[in-house]
Amino acid sequence: MATNRFALTALTALAPVSWGSTYAVTTEFLPADRPLFTAALRALPAGLLLLALARVLPRGVWWGKAALLGALNIGAFFPLLFLSAYRLPGGMAAVVGSVGPLFVAGLSVPLLGERPTPRTLLTGVAAALGVSLVVLKTAGALDPVGALAALASAASMSAGTVLTKRWGRPDGVGPLALTAWQLTAGGLLIVPLALVAEGAPPALDGRAVGGYLYLALANTAIAYWLWFRGIGRLTATQVTFLGPLSPLTAAVIGWAALGQSLTPPQLAGMGLAFGATVLGQLRTRGPATATVAASAEAEAEDTRQAPDAAVPLGRVPERMR
Repeated sequence: MATNRFALTALTALAPVSWGSTYAVTTEFLPADRPLFTAALRALPAGLLLLALARVLPRGVWWGKAALLGALNIGAFFPLLFLSAYRLPGGMAAVVGSVGPLFVAGLSVPLLGERPTPRTLLTGVAAALGVSLVVLKTAGALDPVGALAALASAASMSAGTVLTKRWGRPDGVGPLALTAWQLTAGGLLIVPLALVAEGAPPALDGRAVGGYLYLALANTAIAYWLWFRGIGRLTATQVTFLGPLSPLTAAVIGWAALGQSLTPPQLAGMGLAFGATVLGQLRTRGPATATVAASAEAEAEDTRQAPDAAVPLGRVPERMR
């Protein structure tokens, strides 16, 4: 059980590690000042691709639930994320996201009935402090609009994470379909906003096309599938404490690929944030234990299809997930 849980946590952690590359790709490969266009191209193609693979549509109340989750996790989160990425240095754009565990802890009280433990709160503060130290040298370049966008994106993603945990998935529907629904709904929300606010799409060179392909496939389709799969098997707190891996990855990429230096305080902050991430994975007695114990059953459900849970788009392969 411990080995399976470690593998699950490691696979889920690949999502925020991948997202840590978003800032470098955005600033180095993509057209400038097009956050909504970038968000749309990241979300909608990935959602349609996964929808074609899952071949399952929502049914009943899940049309509304999928739309709301898509708006929180994708439709609002992506534009705000890219707005902050364009207006702030990569590390600083990510630092506000490190308060995600504290947002999740607060939202888990009314929505999940889980009271945060002192360890959770202290670990969340330690994670935020560690990430702040990583970007300490750029603190003077704070842009108010970018900072507010980063804060709002963290709040949106935290709310989406908690609601995803609260609602789970329809019987017989795996994380692939749930991911497809949210990416498609969020992408469809972003497209008209991009057209109104930014006008016609810009001309793209090969460098930009490659950047968008990376964002849509590895950074979004695969990463979000891993993320939502992890939410179904780990507690919301455990999942959100993987979030600091994103700014840590951004800092490492900035050092390794963009020639940015890392000072001793930044290295200390990276160690503190990584330690908080590890500590956040420790289980507590109660609902968290039950959640992890149920992970094997959730894994088995991924390959089952309940006819009353969703509308199949043709025949679904037995081992499509």
